[in-house]
Amino acid sequence: MPRLALYAGSFDPITNGHTDLIKRSLGFVDKLIVAVAVNVQKQSLFSVEEREALISAAVENDPRVEVRSFQGLLVEFALSLQVPVLIRGLRAVSDYEYEYQMALMNRHLAPTMETVFMVPSLDTTYISSSMVREVAKFGGDITNLVHPRVAKALRDKFGTGK
Repeated sequence: MPRLALYAGSFDPITNGHTDLIKRSLGFVDKLIVAVAVNVQKQSLFSVEEREALISAAVENDPRVEVRSFQGLLVEFALSLQVPVLIRGLRAVSDYEYEYQMALMNRHLAPTMETVFMVPSLDTTYISSSMVREVAKFGGDITNLVHPRVAKALRDKFGTGK
């Protein structure tokens, strides 16, 4: 049976920090499902379909990565796919408390579900989707923050590109 994990987020947009965690996760799993969370209460810059396409581009269509979207509880989505491990990224200590509570709730809902916390590489620690959107909105240089296709999509979205 292949080792399978799920990495979920809004990925609005996917950053080099996300891509770093995806690539490093593939060092210990055979297949990774990258799950785009659909939150109807939140106004996203990119549609779910756009985010899925940008994730595929950022991971260069790696066949070990499957991109899907979901609504509702992450743990229920993972169980429906028979995924035993959730990957969660921790950029800062402030992320830990929230992620720890979520991991405990997921364990309550699905006692066999494991959560693996990963820290980003030092050169991607400061990158967040919200900061990337802000920099892109005002025409700042995002070339080292996101995949080139994501950078183009941001420039197109904000009308700041060439």
